[in-house]
Amino acid sequence: MLLDRPASLLARPLTRSLATPASGAAAAGPSALAARVKAKLDDGLTLDDFVRADVVEEGIVEKEGDGRVRLGRTGEPRLPTHLRSPAGAAPTSPSFKKLRSDLRGLGLHTVCEEARCPNIGECWGGSSKEAATATIMLMGDTCTRACRFCSVKTSRAPPPLDVHEPENTAEAIGRWGIGYVVLTSVDRDDLPDGGAAHFASTIRRIKSKSPSTLIEALTGDFHGSLSSVRELALSGLDVYAHNVETSPECTPFVRDRRASFAQSLRVLEEAKRVRGRLGAGVVDGLEGVVTKTSIMLGVGETEEQVMGALKQLRQSEVDVVTFGQYMRPTKRHMKVHRYVDPAEFERWKTIAEDMGFLYVASGPLVRSSYKAGEFFIKNVIEKSRARGVAKAVKDLAAAVSPLAGSSSSSSRVGKEAEKSQE
Repeated sequence: MLLDRPASLLARPLTRSLATPASGAAAAGPSALAARVKAKLDDGLTLDDFVRADVVEEGIVEKEGDGRVRLGRTGEPRLPTHLRSPAGAAPTSPSFKKLRSDLRGLGLHTVCEEARCPNIGECWGGSSKEAATATIMLMGDTCTRACRFCSVKTSRAPPPLDVHEPENTAEAIGRWGIGYVVLTSVDRDDLPDGGAAHFASTIRRIKSKSPSTLIEALTGDFHGSLSSVRELALSGLDVYAHNVETSPECTPFVRDRRASFAQSLRVLEEAKRVRGRLGAGVVDGLEGVVTKTSIMLGVGETEEQVMGALKQLRQSEVDVVTFGQYMRPTKRHMKVHRYVDPAEFERWKTIAEDMGFLYVASGPLVRSSYKAGEFFIKNVIEKSRARGVAKAVKDLAAAVSPLAGSSSSSSRVGKEAEKSQE
């Protein structure tokens, strides 16, 4: 036993022996290893290796082949200067605080907050109620789908619907006194109709309390149920919006597996079929409907793919399209493939206009419910009811949006729209 050994043995330090003789760094001893590490550091990197290269207006430019170390997320493209928020951009206006207070008091959610929209301060912070806009998100803040670009919470079993939400939403909109409102929702695949009846009920309540308010509904695809699309289209909305998000080729890598480009087209086509074109409604007591969609750039799409998507959208008689830059919400979401230059957004605006879209908003920070688009659509709808679509757009083609300087937006009536008015 250990206690039976002589005291001299117990005091001797224990050493570990190896089955094979040591070699290399271990054989040289700790002092030799430390000397080599010190020599490597002395001959290797210096502070200058970690200093960024020349700073120019366009951002940070690093010299090629100079051996400098690049810090940060080197696997992703750097955020360009035109996407960085200017100093003092934090939302602090009275209008912003009033909207947020009303929403919290009535237990309502907005996609502006849930999706971390970069324009929240701009859209909520208008100088008056008429100038401020919030996109209200119905049916809770938890989605049953998990698109790779979206930061909204997900769950297979979200909480049940709030039966008071339609009335509370109508109350909030009536309190704000705004002329144009955007309603959207999470996907609720756990419900038989995808939540269409709840959505439609909210629109009818708003119209009963605020008949002059124009309503844009940004919906999901209701897992392909055209009966749900029809119920919503006949609820009294003015703009039926559903986002295809990207090209058909990129859809499997960007959207939830239950979504598809073809299914999204069917949703937009059915809404147009049920209500008819703007200025040529097919339902008694209801005007024709504007259909709208949005495309993100920077997710890996090619020019040919975007062009093909636009052609299919026009064939489905979609009236409005918006282009925006994909921005990665968190590290858990898909990476940005590239940051698109503002000049390219301008080019896509021109291309879409030439294809006959009624209105196009295109810019790095443009989102599907961007306020500049709402301004124009509101005027087109109101004036077309009195003078026809072609005349309304012709008169408004040179109109200046309140946010004209912050995005590239314009409009043009295609040949088909003009013929429909002759």
